[in-house]
Amino acid sequence: MARRRHSRDPLGLRRALSGLLLPGLVAAMALLAALALAGAQGAAALAERWQRGAAAAVTVQIPDADAARVQRALVTLRAMPEVADAQAMDPQRLAALLRPWLGAAPSIPVPGVIELRLRDSRVDPVLIGDRLAQAVPGALVEAHGLWVQRLAALARSLQALALVVLVLVGLVAAAVVAVATRAGLAARRDAIEVLHGLGARDGDIAGRFARRVGLLAAGGAVVGTAAAVPALALLIDLAGPWLGSAGAMDSLTGLPWPGLVALPPVAFLVGWATAQATVRRWLHRLP
Repeated sequence: MARRRHSRDPLGLRRALSGLLLPGLVAAMALLAALALAGAQGAAALAERWQRGAAAAVTVQIPDADAARVQRALVTLRAMPEVADAQAMDPQRLAALLRPWLGAAPSIPVPGVIELRLRDSRVDPVLIGDRLAQAVPGALVEAHGLWVQRLAALARSLQALALVVLVLVGLVAAAVVAVATRAGLAARRDAIEVLHGLGARDGDIAGRFARRVGLLAAGGAVVGTAAAVPALALLIDLAGPWLGSAGAMDSLTGLPWPGLVALPPVAFLVGWATAQATVRRWLHRLP
């Protein structure tokens, strides 16, 4: 039995590349990569939601609001072809929004508020405001396009930053694998030199190292990815109001599952390719 095991592992890689250091480091890298993937997906979802939703939203304020003025404003707005929908904000909801600043019973008159949704976010709200002011003097139109553009730009910047973090994580993981491979080469230098002197091909030696390192890296990535899932689900649940989702099922389905599932195979490929390159470069330097 001992001879059979030795024949399957003539370089003693199970001893040279054993322990939890490499899988543990790769698990940490996979955890960071999972967080970066979720960050990139969340930033993209936020940018799309803001651009499609809030960018087309417009608020109309009616000073000295009474039922007749608000109704006249609604009729005028709904008759405009650029307006997809116009709804007067419920006074109780308006009071709830103003309560943190004005208290439970505001001492100043509160204007009536109408929420609009435009058919096209590129429509100039100033033109709508001018036509509305002719029918309802004093009406003010406030568009949210400027701050929506800024928030969307911020979300795109966060998405780009998350992708940069992914690249950095991949480079760090490759460096960690290269260091671990060199340590394994140093530990089994005598056995490698003997086999190399007996005619073992560089591809065979590098392939054994690459398979061992790739499996260790993939195992670490599985652990790191599994550890990231609960944390990501919690973050998505907390971000539900901004992403338009709620509930545990939405938290799980909102995870970047394609990217998470791909992490262990990618870790195997990074480990395998890095070990191959490292071992071949080392073997080429042998006399």
